[in-house]
Amino acid sequence: MASNYYEPEDLADFSNIVEYASDQGNKFFDYYQVSTSAGKLSEREKTLIALTVAMTQNCPYCIDAYTNKCLSLGISEDEMMEAVHVGSSMMAGITLVHSTQMRKIIKKKSM
Repeated sequence: MASNYYEPEDLADFSNIVEYASDQGNKFFDYYQVSTSAGKLSEREKTLIALTVAMTQNCPYCIDAYTNKCLSLGISEDEMMEAVHVGSSMMAGITLVHSTQMRKIIKKKSM
């Protein structure tokens, strides 16, 4: 029996997080709506940012949702992939910059 931990239909159930702790759930959705709607940044720009974050955080639900939203906004495959590369390079840089801590310890121990 094939089973997947992440079921695509679970994404459709996301709005039901208000079932328990409805006050917090509703406040989250209010915040989410304001944060992802056009403001100083366009909806298009925010959608590419959201896709990039989804990819770097490995959220299959968000990857599905924001890939589809990108496509619905006319964002090309090349633009999406370029955004993914920005996120990938940031994650690599974040990892590598932490080597300064490692190097600092090595230098301190070798004194």
